[in-house]
Amino acid sequence: MALSKDEIESIRDESQKTEQNIDKSTIEKPKNYKKILIVSSISVAIILIFVGIGFGYLNTLKPAPLDGFAQCLTEKGVIMYGASACQYTHAQKGMFGNSMRFIDSRDFTEDPNIKITPTWLINGKYYENVQTFNRLADLTGCKI
Repeated sequence: MALSKDEIESIRDESQKTEQNIDKSTIEKPKNYKKILIVSSISVAIILIFVGIGFGYLNTLKPAPLDGFAQCLTEKGVIMYGASACQYTHAQKGMFGNSMRFIDSRDFTEDPNIKITPTWLINGKYYENVQTFNRLADLTGCKI
């Protein structure tokens, strides 16, 4: 059974009227999930960065095995002269790890007698190059 032209026309008219009567304010716009995802990802990344910095800071405050030795060196007046761009100075500092914060460390430009970095000033004498813990202990009387 086929629809007549009048019936088809009637259905079209009703369809158009229905579409025009729909209140457009009630239609919700789709949410922008991509924007929410980006903002959430950035927020999580920022939180993780701050947590990492916090743990790193707390880690530097923990007592290290060489803290007592480093404090003894400083109490005896020992000074380590180094250069920020010197790999040997970095190696010496790396040997002390977190305990390096207790060492009296200065830039080599503060003393005109420094020719090689690192140089240790112990009891008025200069000791050039990286020094072992045993050597520093022998020179100062500090216990490792």
